[in-house]
Formats: sequence, structure tokens, C-alpha cells
Amino acid sequence: MKGITKRFPGVVALSKVSLSLARGEVLALMGENGAGKSTLMKILGGAHLPDEGQVLLDGKSVELHSVREAKKLGIALIHQELMLAANLDIAANIFLGTERASGGLLLPLPRRALHARARALMDRVGLRLPPHTPVASLTAGQMQMVEIAKALALDARILIMDEPTSSLTTEESKQLFSIIRQLKSEGMGIIYISHRMDEVLELSDRITVLRDGQYVGDLSRSDATHDKIVALMVGRELSGQYFPSRTLGAPQRPRLVVENLLVPGAPAGVSFTAHEGEILGFAGLIGAGRTELMQTIFGITPALSGRVLLDGKALRAESARDAINQGVFLAPEDRKQHGLVLGMSIAQNTSLPDIANYARFGWLDRKREQLVARQEKDRLKIKAPSIEQRVVNLSGGNQQKVVLGKWLAMNPKVLILDEPTRGIDVGAKAEIYRQMVNLAEAGITILMVSSDMEEVLGMSDRVVVMHERRIKGSVDRKEATQERIATLMTGSPTSKEAAA
Repeated sequence: MKGITKRFPGVVALSKVSLSLARGEVLALMGENGAGKSTLMKILGGAHLPDEGQVLLDGKSVELHSVREAKKLGIALIHQELMLAANLDIAANIFLGTERASGGLLLPLPRRALHARARALMDRVGLRLPPHTPVASLTAGQMQMVEIAKALALDARILIMDEPTSSLTTEESKQLFSIIRQLKSEGMGIIYISHRMDEVLELSDRITVLRDGQYVGDLSRSDATHDKIVALMVGRELSGQYFPSRTLGAPQRPRLVVENLLVPGAPAGVSFTAHEGEILGFAGLIGAGRTELMQTIFGITPALSGRVLLDGKALRAESARDAINQGVFLAPEDRKQHGLVLGMSIAQNTSLPDIANYARFGWLDRKREQLVARQEKDRLKIKAPSIEQRVVNLSGGNQQKVVLGKWLAMNPKVLILDEPTRGIDVGAKAEIYRQMVNLAEAGITILMVSSDMEEVLGMSDRVVVMHERRIKGSVDRKEATQERIATLMTGSPTSKEAAA
């Protein structure tokens, strides 16, 4: 890709960006949210046409007017939000849009032949399931395998992977890395987008870095270090591994007390206490029940028994609106599906959960809405031309900041953050971490669910560890180590195993 420029209304997304990929190479593409990574890959994948510049394959210039044209040339893009039809089986998803009916359009599809070919592709990616298995029943890791099998079915030469491990377990990630190495050995060129430094340093042959829509440099695998990559991404060095320093005093008064709360599907009730001004981390493997617990506290899923106390009084949250009215807010794991209205602007998303308080004589007070939205945009450093920018056009990190901004504008007592930095670059993480510490120091209680061990250790005042929908124990910040938390996460007992 040479001299690629792409403009959208009010913003230059890419300015004269160049990128190269060799046969059998894993190229990591890195940059902060909003740096232009996704736009560049959508151009390569045929979803956007560049305003300037050209794309060359094997030295020949090509114009990619559609995703279909890119696929015909062997370019496959696997999005962070997987593009699968959950109501269809694995085989149908692998060949969706490329099926061929033998004997004419009105005759049945050759199901036996499709399943046989699907089985061969599934074997290549290590997916040991029947081809007729419904996609809705698969884990996130298995869905990734289906996406890769789809690419192999197209005889892809270039595979673009956008944050492929963001919802995978450790074992699923290891399996994915093994498949990537196998595809590399077969000559496939792979562009790997990730904010996880350890993955990039382990997998990539070369690293290309973008910043603010411009190319800023390449690093070879032998030269690349965590600090060098971060310095290129943000234009400065981030000290202290971007975790703000925090002095812990004596525990303050209990803010949220959960007593024998029985969540649907859990084997027993759970109990814990979160104090005023505390960042209470929740660690556990995928499926440990952390998100379900938070959704019950927030009123999305009714509890079967037990109770929750907020400042000593019963929290009666039969719905999310009830929880919001009492000062308990949830920033969900899936920000696009559950946290935002993508077609609305930053200002509209900011006012939406508290819309009644923006009313003036029965009409929406636009001036107040814009004032609050600008305050949150400035506080969280949301990168957008204006508060009227539609949220769908923002990067993932800036979308997450909008989710936080709408809740911060309402002065929460308890803020639940489910995977608050999933798919977010180091610069945006630093801003969110700084805001979390500021909120805690202002007396707000934060419950943080995270699958990032570094984040759990770096941000939590105390860590509650869950395993199979039970609380296995809690560990204070001073005593928290990766080994100790991992032991509890896998269900092994420790000397500290007890109710939190």
C-alpha cells in the first residue's frame, strides 16, 4: 500500500500511509485507537476506496471496489466483532455466500460435499466438531477458528486479524498462535492488529506503527521492545507502565455489601463487600460468572435469593433503571451492543441515560446537553471533531470513553466496569486508568471485571477471584501476585481461600 490517503467529513483518517507485507510474514499493525488502523485495513479489504494512493499485489496495481473483489484476490479480513450467522451451522457459515447448487438454482445445495470440505478445513484449524454444529453453541475461540476456516475456503493469501484474542482464554489463544504459525509456514501473509504487547513481540516478524493517521515507523522483531513500540504509538514514553500511583489508606466505610446473592445458573450464593473509594477487581477465567454477577447487581437479571445493600440500605434493583436511579451504573463488556446507540452523536449518548433531567418546560435542554457532553469529552480526551460526531464513526477506545462519560456525568456511587480496556490502546488505557483513580479518590466505588492480569494487578486495591460461578477468595493488593491469582482462578485451594 503506497501513499494511502482517506478523508471523511471533518477528519483526515489517513494521510499518505504506506505498508508492505511479504509472503509468509506476520506483520503487526499497531497504533492508538483513532490512529487509522481499521480504516487502512478496510481499504485493503475492499470496504473503502482510498482518496489517494494505490494498492499493489505482486507488484501490480489493483483497485478494490468491494469486499467481494478483495476476497477474489485472496484478501480476507477477520473483524474483532466476528461476522458469523449464529442461527446457521459451522459448514453453512464457512461457505456462506459462496455456495454452489449442482444442477441449477432450484435444486438443493450439495450438503454432503459442503460438509466434507468443511471437515477438511476445520481439521486444518484444529476445530474438532461436527460440521453441522450450530455456531450459537460455540465458544469465542471456536468462532475464531470458523472465521479462519472461512478465509481458507477462499484460498486467502493475505489474512487480516483484528484483535483476535480479545475474548479468548489463554488456551484458546495458544491454539490460535499455533494456527498462525502454520499458515505462515504455508506462505500466507498475515496482518495482526493487537494492543497486547506480549502477543505482538511473540508472533510478529515486523511491526508497523501508525499515529494520528500517519505512518511513523517500522520495527524489526529483533529491535522491538515494549518501550520502543509505546514511544512510537503515542509520541512519548509512558512511565510507570501507565498505571497511576495510588496511596492506599485504611479501608473506608462499606459502600456495597452483597450477601448470599444467588445468580441464575450459579451453584451457590456469593458474598463480598466493596468499600467507599475502593477499586475492587474481579478476576477469573471466561465463564467464571463475573459478568453474570455484575448484571444481577445492576438489575438486568433478577437474583434468585440474597440481598444487596447500598450505604446500609437495601438496593432494590428489579431493573437497570432502578439501579441507575439509586446511583449504580454498569459500563458493559460489549460497548457497541449494550453500551451505546451507535447512530446517535456523542452529545445524545451522554444525555440519554439521564434524559429526564435534561428537560426544560417539557423540551430537551440542548445547551445543557452540549455543555455536559463537552465537559466529558474534554475530561476523557475523546478524539472527535465535535460532540455532534456520530459514535459509530469513533474508534473503539473513544467509544469506550463515551460510555464512561455518560455515567460520570451522573455522579455515580458505584461504577461497574466490565472489561473497561478491552481492545483499547495503551494511550487510551492510561487515560481511563487515571480517571478510575480520580473517581476512587473522590469516594466512588469501582467494581472492575478484567481478564487482563496486568490490569488486575496494576489497578485493584483488592482482587476477588471467581471460579465456576463461586468466589474462591480475595487477595489484598500488597499480597496479590500473578501466581496466587492464577491458582484461585483455576479452582485450586490456597491458604487464603474464603468468602470475600
